[in-house]
Amino acid sequence: MVNTIDMKDMRYLNLFAKITGVKTRYTFSYNEVIFFCVPKSVLSKALGKDANNLRKISEIIRKKVKIIPIPMGAYHAKDFFQTIVDPVTFKEFAIKNNEIIVTAPRQSKAALIGRNKRRLEEMKKILKSFFGKDYRVA
Repeated sequence: MVNTIDMKDMRYLNLFAKITGVKTRYTFSYNEVIFFCVPKSVLSKALGKDANNLRKISEIIRKKVKIIPIPMGAYHAKDFFQTIVDPVTFKEFAIKNNEIIVTAPRQSKAALIGRNKRRLEEMKKILKSFFGKDYRVA
């Protein structure tokens, strides 16, 4: 899964554990949103009552924060991907050989790639670390 943790990520993880009481080692950033991945069984505990923990972390970091379940293999890849890129839609999600291929309409394709391929590179890094597969938008 996620290979290296830099100091900024370490601070985020420590803050997350202190506020929620849930320890995790999976955090990443996509499109200026900080994501924390926790086991599905403790997702509601991490969110807190009425999502108070989520709001508290977001206020401290001053960025949008999302808490999502850890994917349990390649068969959860589509749901994991959809959760990250939401509200952007796509037509098809396929895993072929060692590559994840996403087919999207023109407007969504632009949103998935981003200016200067920024979102494309972020997603490549995320999918490579979680699933060990390359990523391509078609």
